[in-house]
Amino acid sequence: MSLSRQSAQEMARRRSALFDGGYPYLVAEVDGHVAGYACAGAYKARPAYALAVENTVYVDTGRQRRGVGRALMEQLISACAARGYRQMIAIIGDSSHVASIAFHQRLGFAITGNLKSVGYKQGKWLDTVFLQLPLGPGDTTPPDKIPGG
Repeated sequence: MSLSRQSAQEMARRRSALFDGGYPYLVAEVDGHVAGYACAGAYKARPAYALAVENTVYVDTGRQRRGVGRALMEQLISACAARGYRQMIAIIGDSSHVASIAFHQRLGFAITGNLKSVGYKQGKWLDTVFLQLPLGPGDTTPPDKIPGG
């Protein structure tokens, strides 16, 4: 992974915030190099959403389509379910990212929404695609406790 010094510092800050919040942060290493990472964090800061997490997954370009992302996400899903979270939300930065959408769907995520043209980057309008995966019993039972509460 080639990150600028500032980007590396920002990544370290984000990782620390997730650790401090008790969220999982996983790193895949292949041959002594970071091949990818996956993490989960709060979907929204408000207490009503404490049982939902938003996932992030990144696989280094040279390591894609080799099972790294799937292994990371399967572990992330398990870790979040074990912590008592009930829903995982994937937010894809544009509907043109069909590989990312299909990847999440293969893991059981369902498309739940699409916000049209809510972002603008590099001269084009971007959609935001939402996908959702129930964790554990999902919404079939009330929670015994609120994670972190």
